[in-house]
Amino acid sequence: MQKRINIQNKKARFEYEFLDQFTAGIVLTGTEIKSIRNSKASIAESFCEFNERGELFAVNMYIEEYAFGTRFNHRPRGSRKLLLNKRALNKLFKQVKNSGLTIVPLKLFINDKGFAKMFIALARGKKLYDKRETLKDRDNKRNLDRVKKSFNK
Repeated sequence: MQKRINIQNKKARFEYEFLDQFTAGIVLTGTEIKSIRNSKASIAESFCEFNERGELFAVNMYIEEYAFGTRFNHRPRGSRKLLLNKRALNKLFKQVKNSGLTIVPLKLFINDKGFAKMFIALARGKKLYDKRETLKDRDNKRNLDRVKKSFNK
């Protein structure tokens, strides 16, 4: 059994409020998929945008060069095309264009068939007070769990 590849964008939950989520395929070359299978990728600073032809790309996604790659190795930081059906692409394009929302990659994984997939979300940026609220809720939950644990003993 192969190990599960699960590369997450942990900062995204803190920085953005998610409105809608999609699963998209990614167009990759041979050395890129090999590096992802070795968990040598990062989507922490990446974002998604449309090009002039209406295609969706993941920009600034880092995939480390494959260690055993030759001169045909890929560029580590670049834009990779995302694959969605036309209805979902049109919906995302309208939302981004009209509402000023952004598309954020959440998670990069390999599905059961061996294909690389990415969870993306239509998101709105949080304000500073929303971030403070998130931190306060996290601290309250941690304290409550600590009290419950000591009470059960």
